[in-house]
Amino acid sequence: MSSIFGKLFKISTWGESHGKALGVTIDGAPAGVFLSEADIQPMLNRRKPNNSATSTKRKESDEAEILSGVFEGVTTGAPISIIVYNGGQNSRDYSELADVYRPGHADYGYEKKYGVRDYRGGGRSSGRETVSRVAAGAVAEKILAELGVTVAARVFSMETAAPGDSAGGVVECVIKNLKPGYGEPVFDKLDAVLAAAVFSIGAVKGVEIGAGFGAAKIPGSLDNDEFYFDDSDGQVKKYSNNAGGILGGISDGSEIIIRAAIKPTPSIYLPQRTINSQNQNVEINIKGRHDVCIVPRAVVVVEAMAAIAVTDLILRGASAKISSIKKIY
Repeated sequence: MSSIFGKLFKISTWGESHGKALGVTIDGAPAGVFLSEADIQPMLNRRKPNNSATSTKRKESDEAEILSGVFEGVTTGAPISIIVYNGGQNSRDYSELADVYRPGHADYGYEKKYGVRDYRGGGRSSGRETVSRVAAGAVAEKILAELGVTVAARVFSMETAAPGDSAGGVVECVIKNLKPGYGEPVFDKLDAVLAAAVFSIGAVKGVEIGAGFGAAKIPGSLDNDEFYFDDSDGQVKKYSNNAGGILGGISDGSEIIIRAAIKPTPSIYLPQRTINSQNQNVEINIKGRHDVCIVPRAVVVVEAMAAIAVTDLILRGASAKISSIKKIY
């Protein structure tokens, strides 16, 4: 099911929306990083439903528990396993969907691929799976903090919705203090890996780096980021950052800017046309508790996936030069 992301800093997520628990196993985290549940919980809290008008009324405690890979508060280099128990789910809300495919959801394609699906909130394809990603992202951010690299996301824009309907928006994520030279020049470009990481979030329908699609509308003389040397701090800098901090798939030392387009929540409180498993045309009225707009809660998910991708590429980049290997050895 391709539930693994990364090559050196590798995460494997598991669990279903209405199952007993969700979790993640992280392989490749270096030893010697101070880590506890208290480091993970703040990011999980950012993902939890709140009392806003756009958020689901489902109550999710989402308390992380570290099962392995940490001894006396420090990572050991062994796989780190984190579990988050489910709570507040109401599977009865989905009993009428066992034979019907919800518009905008993964139901139809999922059943055609596997021949079976967990209709309770979407099972493995539910947005609740992102709990595991956020927990792993918290670990990645702890590692990045040791290097002075920060990852922070925010709501860039958000649309409004009529009663019973839903809305989407855009999340922007900025990565600061990543030194130049990270990322690969061919297939595993930094922007390609970041895009893959963010696109793996179910609600994301578009990703852009820097000027993004806007770069297609301006001449090269405006799009190119001219360099200069700053005598005040001895750093190479650029007059602009249309490239979003990435040139030729490799970081250039500028801020890395990535934006993700989040589609409207597919579960809406309006009648919709669809089909059932017998290919009969039917009308559906979705029940349950759903976000009107998931953009505010998606912010930390985008941030987590960006942090995971950058951590992986930093570890991979450590062996790019023999001089770096000599320093470590």
